[in-house]
Formats: sequence, structure tokens, C-alpha cells
Amino acid sequence: MTDILVQPDGAIATVVFNRPERRNAISLAMWQELARVTEGLAKDESVRAVVYRGAGTEAFAAGADISEFQENRKDRASAIRYNEQTDAAYKAIRGCPKPTVAMVYGFCMGGAMAIAMACDLRFAAEGAKFGIPAAKLNIIYPADAVAQLVALVGPAYAKDILYSARALDAAEALALGFIQRLLPKEDLERATYEYLRTVAANAPMSVRGSKVMIQSILEGLTETHRTRLRQLALEVFESEDYKEGTRAFLEKRPPRFQGR
Repeated sequence: MTDILVQPDGAIATVVFNRPERRNAISLAMWQELARVTEGLAKDESVRAVVYRGAGTEAFAAGADISEFQENRKDRASAIRYNEQTDAAYKAIRGCPKPTVAMVYGFCMGGAMAIAMACDLRFAAEGAKFGIPAAKLNIIYPADAVAQLVALVGPAYAKDILYSARALDAAEALALGFIQRLLPKEDLERATYEYLRTVAANAPMSVRGSKVMIQSILEGLTETHRTRLRQLALEVFESEDYKEGTRAFLEKRPPRFQGR
């Protein structure tokens, strides 16, 4: 059985953590595969959006597979190697130029929280639980993931979540801004894919430019950022999709964007 599945459906690809018997806990091999498949989807021009989810509805993922820690994270050297693999997975998702959504049923804990935060959006089913139990394992959570947590919920709630290692229910996660949609279990999948079909029908260059713009603002708009954003804007005006968008508007019909 493959522990990371990729399921293409038109312009939307779904990456599945496929260990339901272990609440989709992520092994070292899965972290490595997650980075590889995400980098591949980023380069696939037929893919316009990516969903990350766990198999079944009991868990998005229970986090890293702690049963491996005695071997793969047993000392400083092995911890460095392990963290390099998890960091590569997080960076691949954060750096994906396509819109990404974490679709969360059930438990989303530990390292799975960092995966969810690396995605652009988080949609959850009622009953979902979120937490970072690093303080119960004497682990310091990765800096980039903590920065994302602070950006989502603010520094005080980030401290609360990390200091207490408590689990948040879905209603609190929504109120804090950690998740963007909270839906009944039976509606989550339909609503997630309906949303992404809408996104996928929009102009890919515009969507990609918006993602770069927002990330640049979060990083601080340096002159390097501004130069890159100006270049992206000029490329859009020279594109076939810009011409198609204008024609479709004037002809009062839906545009058919090609991503070029």
C-alpha cells in the first residue's frame, strides 16, 4: 500500500496521507515522498490547485510517527537529518505556486499542523481537532511554522497553543482565524472541490501573481519584491489569457484561460 497517494481530477490534484490504521501518522518516508510529489505537482501545468487530506474521516494526520523517533530522531545528528526532511516537505507546500487547501477531518496534530499551515487555506469538518503537543515531547516547533501560526492567530494565541499544548476544537479554530471554512462532515468534500473548481476556472497567471503578492507583503515589500511584482504584472498584460479575458468580458461569455 502506498502511504502517499496522488489523485488527479481535472485541474485539481489531491494528495492523500494514506495510513488510516495509524490516524495517518506521517513516517519519515512519507515526509520525503510528500516533498517529491508536491514539487512535481508544482511543475505540472495541467494542475491548477492542490488539496491535502488524510485517508478516511478520522484524521487529517495525527502528526509525525512518534514510534520512529527512537531510531530516526534519537540524537542530535539524527534529529538534524529528520528535520531536514520535514522542512523540505513544508517548504515544498509553502512554495507551491498553485492554490493549496488542507481539507481536515478529525485530528490535525503536531507536524500535520505545520502541513496545514503551509497550505494557503484550511477547510475543516465539524468535530475536527487541532493541536501542537511539542511541549509534551520536549520539542521546539519549527520557526517557519511558528511564524505562520503567529500570522494566522496572533502572538498571544500562538503562545497559548504552544505553551499549553492543548487541543483546539473546530469552532475555536474558526474563531481564531486558523481555519477559513467550517462545515458539516457530509458537506466538506463537496464544498472544498466546488470552491477549487471556481478557483481553477480563473486565470492561473492572475491567481499565481496574487499568491506571490501576498507572500511578498508578508515578507516585507523590499525593492527586489517590487521589481519582481512589476515584472509579473507586465507579463500578464502580454499574455494570451489577458486577451481572452477581455474578449470574454466584451462577448459576455465565460473565459477559457490556458495559463499563458
